[in-house]
Amino acid sequence: MREPQIFTAIPPTVPEDAVYRRLGRKQNITAITRAQKNEIHAYMLDAVSLIELKGSARTLTIVARNDGRIELEDGTVFESASLARLLEGCQEVLLMAATAGTAVMQVIDSDIAGANITRGVVLDATASEVVDAALSWITAYFNQVLLRQGRVVTRKRFSAGYGDLALATQRELYRLLQLERIGVAINDSCILIPEKSVSAIAGIRGGYV
Repeated sequence: MREPQIFTAIPPTVPEDAVYRRLGRKQNITAITRAQKNEIHAYMLDAVSLIELKGSARTLTIVARNDGRIELEDGTVFESASLARLLEGCQEVLLMAATAGTAVMQVIDSDIAGANITRGVVLDATASEVVDAALSWITAYFNQVLLRQGRVVTRKRFSAGYGDLALATQRELYRLLQLERIGVAINDSCILIPEKSVSAIAGIRGGYV
């Protein structure tokens, strides 16, 4: 069985439009001055300087599926009708996770506590989008090999706590991805720590999806 692949230095990318949407800006509706845009851009750069983007990913073979129950080669079982629909026709799953690290969260907490609330909000939004983009980076990394084999990772991915996939599934993802190796912990409520850490499940199948 394949071990997790650990990524210790994922290059951060900032999807600026997504950050603005997270900040509540509506395209062609919400007015923003040049000075405000420059300030927000500077805070985005601050976020990038603080983020230590790491990740973990592994593929596992699907050995059985029935009525929303997906069993993997190591015996792990995911129970979710929605996830089963996503994985329809897939022979494997790609499990992945990424974290922004602790440094950016320390500054966010300090800023939002009063040091610089505006910067804290922008750092928070930027870190969220950068971590989400890291999952896309991991997907692209695996697709480089898979496409040569006539296979591809599904465009959509599914996270624990979304839809009918129980948040407790996070514990299985934590174990399978060995997230302690990238500095991530999990609490009793199945929340990953530091806060800007995310995990997801995608499928692998033949052809384009």
